[in-house]
Amino acid sequence: MCWTAKSFVQGLSFSVKYYPKDNHLRALCLCSSVKPNKCHILDWSRRPRNSTVPPGRTLSWRLFSCKEGTKIHCKREKLTSITASELLYKDLLKSEQENWNKISRSYKALTKRIKEKIEELNNKYTFHLESPRIRFGGNVYFEENGYIFCSKADDDKGNVRILFSTEDMGFSGAFIKRIRISPDERYLATSLKSENSEEATCVITKIGDVPIVEEVIPNVFSFEWATNDVLYYTSQKNLKCQNVFMTTFTSEKYTKLVYTEQDARFFVDIYCTKDRRFLTINSNSKTTSEVWLIDCRHPFKLPVLVQARTKGVIYHVEHRNNDLYILTSYGEPAEYKLMKASVASTGMENWQLVYALEEKTKLIDLEMFRDHCIMFLQKAGCLYLTVIAFVSHSIQSIQLPTWACAFELESHPEHTSSTCYFQLTSPVHPPRRFAYSFKENNLIEQAAEEVPIIMNCHTTRLLAKSKDETLVPITVFHNMNSKELHRKPLLVHVYGAYGIDLNMSFREEKLMLIEEGWILAYCHVRGGGELGLRWHKDGCQHNKLKGLHDLKACIMLLHELGFSQPKYTALTAASAGGVLAGAICNSDPELIRAMVLQAPFVDVLNTMMKTHLPLSIEEQEEWGNPLADEKCMKYIKNYCPYHNIKPQCYPSVFITAYENDQRVPLTGILRYVQKLRKATLDHGSRTGKKGNWIPNIILDIQASGSHCDSSWEDSLTEVCSLHGTLEQHCGEVSLS
Repeated sequence: MCWTAKSFVQGLSFSVKYYPKDNHLRALCLCSSVKPNKCHILDWSRRPRNSTVPPGRTLSWRLFSCKEGTKIHCKREKLTSITASELLYKDLLKSEQENWNKISRSYKALTKRIKEKIEELNNKYTFHLESPRIRFGGNVYFEENGYIFCSKADDDKGNVRILFSTEDMGFSGAFIKRIRISPDERYLATSLKSENSEEATCVITKIGDVPIVEEVIPNVFSFEWATNDVLYYTSQKNLKCQNVFMTTFTSEKYTKLVYTEQDARFFVDIYCTKDRRFLTINSNSKTTSEVWLIDCRHPFKLPVLVQARTKGVIYHVEHRNNDLYILTSYGEPAEYKLMKASVASTGMENWQLVYALEEKTKLIDLEMFRDHCIMFLQKAGCLYLTVIAFVSHSIQSIQLPTWACAFELESHPEHTSSTCYFQLTSPVHPPRRFAYSFKENNLIEQAAEEVPIIMNCHTTRLLAKSKDETLVPITVFHNMNSKELHRKPLLVHVYGAYGIDLNMSFREEKLMLIEEGWILAYCHVRGGGELGLRWHKDGCQHNKLKGLHDLKACIMLLHELGFSQPKYTALTAASAGGVLAGAICNSDPELIRAMVLQAPFVDVLNTMMKTHLPLSIEEQEEWGNPLADEKCMKYIKNYCPYHNIKPQCYPSVFITAYENDQRVPLTGILRYVQKLRKATLDHGSRTGKKGNWIPNIILDIQASGSHCDSSWEDSLTEVCSLHGTLEQHCGEVSLS
């Protein structure tokens, strides 16, 4: 996506965690995402890609750093204390790894069968997908297996030229995250990232018969070319981006600081408008934003402010014919609107309404073309395509196929293109390609014969009535041939934070479960973004318990309607989704048999109390500030998974965590697991009845991978372990 309002609208309001999971680099979604071995999904867009990725981050989920301690050498007592703490941490880590190695042996045969099935489905449905191909002038650029290739757009013979190789350039083990090509195509800027690190390195290569590395810039998040030889970029330090630099590749090379954000709640990234007229410096918190313009015709002039930040107003800008098109929450109702203003008068008082979303409508993405604007919307569980024609001043809305739950714009569509290409998908439907023609004013499916159509899966959309009478959407998938659904295993998905939607893109492992008789349910609870900005606001800070009530209502309705029963029900969540999952595990453990969590955020209160963590301050707009507000502290303590563990009959719990995770503290997960195990043992000793079911509390700490990325093999191994656990605790059907 070129602008990827998907990342913008899902994140500007809540200071963004990047695609993402959302993104993307494909957002790992619910960590169980399996990445094709063919290539990494590049961020060719002008914003971080990924369904669930807001601007300014790399993940659509929890972002707290695990670097909790800073050694102080001035006092021997303090140093000794930290050393003892580190030793305890290492002992716990070693103990958990040994425990997992012992347990995982019993999964070996089962996970082997699951792995074979997932690889078979991957080869059948997704292996044919090509890398994103970007047309730039008369050339086409694409990436595969760590190489960046270039070919002529009209070349039918397959002649390609290698522009960049991670291995040949001395970056073996890194993958390509994003590229930017200078307007005259003389320079290639590439960001490289390893699987175990959040930081990316930007490599600028001069394109020629023999490509030459001109410069290597460490710790770069976003970057754009202003002119043929002027590059702007943001630096990332300790998960924060607050500085914008300009560097030149003229005869007199130099680098200078252009912009600094002083407010720790804000995160800065840069973006180039589709017509390449402006670079925008975007400073966003979770609820407020501010944009500065750099005229690409005069890249050395100081940035110009569009509109000073106004609390609660978020906005992002595009450009067309000397007008700014502004996507914003300004005005009532506080949902997204498309507005415009002259470049000469950009203040809020000059913004004119172009299009306003209906109530309970989610703006998923927006793409600007020369004479058209396309919006992808979601309402009542269905996807819509809304086309705004600037010349004729007409608006057309088209409902997309009802089976579709997610979409992906094809990378970097040309500004002057007369056709918009995109893919539709669902958790159990592989991507199918569609095209909307502006000239013909119609939608065409470009079916690939080699992609089999999924015919045996039924999709149901339900509404559960929550505690306060609010209707909460649920999307359910099950095998059409399944009988006695009340006896089939059920996997419930939840997230409910940051205004981010549940990931509804295709996953091979989800289709595998459907084929094996499982029921999949996606609970779109408050705190997420499925019904717009208000839906998120109604589930954050002092409204967090509403998300918990929503989840309980969803699970109870599923059981009432005959979709499985508690003893066959599992709950899955990742990152911040672990808050609601862990909370319901404490409050209503009888509703589920097993819970699987991936890099879960389960210690909200302790983490929010530690303001030395790099993201605690900006997270206050999502969770509240317990240090300054005693009511907030009591409220968080009322639902925090760690603080509400008690001796009772818990479901079995399987947790995957990452040793190198900088966003969710591994120490918090270790504390949670230890306390949960103690509670289950205390309950068992108190009841003491023979034959009592004792839950398994399992922690798998991945030495490689991180909250953002894992290799294909690591992801596949993780998914197999996860689904092996599900089958062992809830599955009645065979995986043979």
